[in-house]
Amino acid sequence: MDPMIWVIDDDASIRFVFDKALDVNSISHRLFETGDEALAYLKTEIPDVIVSDINMPGTDGLSLIKKVHEVDCNIPFIIITAHSDLTAAIDSYEHGTFEYLPKPFDIEQAVSLIRRAALHRFNLTRKKEMVLASDAVADSKEAEIIGKSPAMQEVFKFIGRVSRTEVPVLIHGETGTGRELVAMALHNHSDRKEQPFISVNVSSMPKETVEHEIFGGIGKGDKEEAAIVKAQNGTLFINEICEMPMEAQTRLLQVLQKGEFLPVGEQKPHKVNVRIIAATSRVLENLVKEGTFISDLYYRLNIIHINMPPLRDRNNDIPMLAKHFLNQSAIENNTEPKKLTSEVLVFLCRQQWPGNVRQLKNLCKYLTIMVTGRDIQLSDLPAEFLQARNTQVKTTTSISGTSKEPVSWQEQLRNWVDGRLKAGERDILSEATPEFERVMLEAALAYTGNHKQESAKLLGWGRNTLTRKIKELNLQ
Repeated sequence: MDPMIWVIDDDASIRFVFDKALDVNSISHRLFETGDEALAYLKTEIPDVIVSDINMPGTDGLSLIKKVHEVDCNIPFIIITAHSDLTAAIDSYEHGTFEYLPKPFDIEQAVSLIRRAALHRFNLTRKKEMVLASDAVADSKEAEIIGKSPAMQEVFKFIGRVSRTEVPVLIHGETGTGRELVAMALHNHSDRKEQPFISVNVSSMPKETVEHEIFGGIGKGDKEEAAIVKAQNGTLFINEICEMPMEAQTRLLQVLQKGEFLPVGEQKPHKVNVRIIAATSRVLENLVKEGTFISDLYYRLNIIHINMPPLRDRNNDIPMLAKHFLNQSAIENNTEPKKLTSEVLVFLCRQQWPGNVRQLKNLCKYLTIMVTGRDIQLSDLPAEFLQARNTQVKTTTSISGTSKEPVSWQEQLRNWVDGRLKAGERDILSEATPEFERVMLEAALAYTGNHKQESAKLLGWGRNTLTRKIKELNLQ
């Protein structure tokens, strides 16, 4: 079903703007003047996303969140706020707010945010469709895309804008960045969502079988087993299309040009109705120049281009991703979720992650199984991570310029102080204290996924102190 959006605001002009914008975008919605009206209607309908003002007659926005989440805690809230109550809006994150929308806002951005919230709702509540694919993600029960980094917000915007269209989509990114999850999200939010999603990975197939696997034909059994036939009326996702042989490229071009395909060894084409989504780890434009990829096919695929960022470029998402994967692994193994210490989190955020999100997910599976205690220490990491850590430590240079392997952070601090004193410097606490607080703050915020109240508790500060320190240290 299409998502149902509720807009709650006592300002008639704001309700009018949302009404028109959501109508234009064919998004189902209801308008309410007060929170009490919405709560009454909650008895007959559960919305997928709620857009609400904070200050309203009767039940205010924050109280509304609490009451609605008693019925369904997975309904995302988008809070509309004026500058004067921005602090209240930020605090509303603790009540379960998905995002806040400061006035004045751009209505197109608001609609994009609503689409992202609906996608978030979908990922939380709907089980992943059965994927008939050669490289389906068999160990995942939900096609969930996680991330708050600016790069991932751009990906969410693309999904919101493109999912309802019929145009082909080209996803570019390194292996393990979640390209198939994006393809599934595009399918699951399209008008084809009730139809099959078929995924094939060209790089995992012998080149001589690619044509038969995708298009069927004489000599390889019944052509009804072809991926493109299975995907009829749905979506065909072709992973690593950069590895597709030229002959198969020609057949795919015919699908995009004429809506028909020609099985291998046959003379009569077959009509087909599929949406094509492709992914590549290589730059197709370079392959076109090399003559190994058909230029017409490239230009027909490259109408909408989504770039998946590598994990090293979105390391602020690592705490959130790690927590999710550890919880997921705990459920799969029927055990208590493990918890990464702040030292481990900071260390992981500094890694290069050549295997991207998939590598992080596999690490969390390993730690869930192998670590006996609840808290994961640096020494619990597998050998390849410990080797990287030792390399970093051994190349650490002391104040005096000599390389040595420090025993502890206290020794490193003592070396730093000795160096400053020997250099004749005074008032060194004025330099050291802010840097010490900065490190502690960054580690705590990384550990909690930027949750300020929880970070304050970990550091032994009040919420106001933490907010003041963030401002003083220019960490905003």
